[in-house]
Amino acid sequence: MPKFTSALFALLAAGVAGPALAEYPDRPVSFVVPFPPGDLEDVLTRMIAEDFQAKYGVAAAVVNKPSEGGPFPGAAEVAAAPADGYTIGSFVVDIPVVGPEVGVPGLNPDPFEPLGIFLTYPFVIATSADKPYSTMAELAEHSKTEPQLLGHFGAFLLPTQATFAAAKELGFEWGGEASAGALDCNSLASGDFDVINTTIQQMLPCLDSVKILATVTDGPISVVPDAPTLASVAPDLNISLWNGLFVHKDTPADVREKIIASAKETMASARAQELAAQTGAIVYWMDAEEAKARIASDIEVSGRIAAMLGE
Repeated sequence: MPKFTSALFALLAAGVAGPALAEYPDRPVSFVVPFPPGDLEDVLTRMIAEDFQAKYGVAAAVVNKPSEGGPFPGAAEVAAAPADGYTIGSFVVDIPVVGPEVGVPGLNPDPFEPLGIFLTYPFVIATSADKPYSTMAELAEHSKTEPQLLGHFGAFLLPTQATFAAAKELGFEWGGEASAGALDCNSLASGDFDVINTTIQQMLPCLDSVKILATVTDGPISVVPDAPTLASVAPDLNISLWNGLFVHKDTPADVREKIIASAKETMASARAQELAAQTGAIVYWMDAEEAKARIASDIEVSGRIAAMLGE
């Protein structure tokens, strides 16, 4: 083969190969939290972003995307971003479980896959210590003659839905229910509500003057380890409010692995575990396959709750 022909083939081969791709990550990465700053998912995602930046040497930051439409518009923005790992969603359970059903463009069919779940919000069903019931079963019996008023953060939240369904399962009706922006020790002490569906954080100042009837979590809460889970009382209601990291389904495997490696280290860190101890939050790392199984279970339970409440 003449020398010029060999040279031509070499040039063509180089052109086909194209320029070498930069190794991920080589530019700033955004972790999108579709809620205002300050709550548990935001604080933990900021820890993840800080550790990601330190580990890989690129800027990483949380971008808060709150909306009147809840977390769904923010999730849709993540879905519309390139599937390259530079826009990562930090999402509550509602995104994969409810998102495909709410009619937001970009969320049906579900465009995401979980990298892992890292937080379960410490929701509890609480009442005052002076109430004549200490368990969900006793509440059910008491409510037959004296229906109780329930306070919650919103009827659409899964912990609230599970609390409504618990009444159905245990054979009683709430005397009334209402949402409130703050549900804390004063909500019970003032008599505004008889029972509240809130987070254990709000109860920490008055744990000695309240009863935790149940936790709406997968397992025990560290600050009230003896409180039963709602699922132990009503097995069909095994659902909780959790948060995880999500990327578009087309995101390359090597990119996912780097995000997971950093986030997993964050959840095991002393500061993440200290936050758990201080707030009662359940902080951990559930891998992608377990997270997919959890989502499938939550979709099933959510459908069951909807059917129960629709009866």
